[in-house]
Amino acid sequence: MSKTITARDLQINLEALNEDGLFKWLIASFLMGKRIQGEIAVRAYRVIVGKHQHDTPRKLAGCSHRQLVAMLGEAHYVRYDESTAQRLLALANKLNLEYAGRVMNMLEASANLSEFEKRLASFEGIGPKTVEIFMREAVRVIS
Repeated sequence: MSKTITARDLQINLEALNEDGLFKWLIASFLMGKRIQGEIAVRAYRVIVGKHQHDTPRKLAGCSHRQLVAMLGEAHYVRYDESTAQRLLALANKLNLEYAGRVMNMLEASANLSEFEKRLASFEGIGPKTVEIFMREAVRVIS
């Protein structure tokens, strides 16, 4: 059994309710929620968010599909690179369009945590595992 990766392991600040940390943790959770080794998902997060600075929905949506596939390839996240790139772009675009690019707006639009989880799950490529990973860390600051 592999170690559970936390926001702190990725130097993501979830201590205070902050948009920057919530979005970064959402991207990390999205990558870790796929059937891929945790260390590869972490490497992909570090390449996309750290090295290439695509750390906001606007910046991520500004990437081309080809650029994201290349970044995933750089991290050896190759098994699902095409679909993951497409879904990351869809996630950023939906967050920008429906919630003005803010996870906090999605939270504020939700009556309770259950509704927030349903909103998360409505994003293409976010299933129960990704919601579980995201909420495991985020629930401490959003509830």
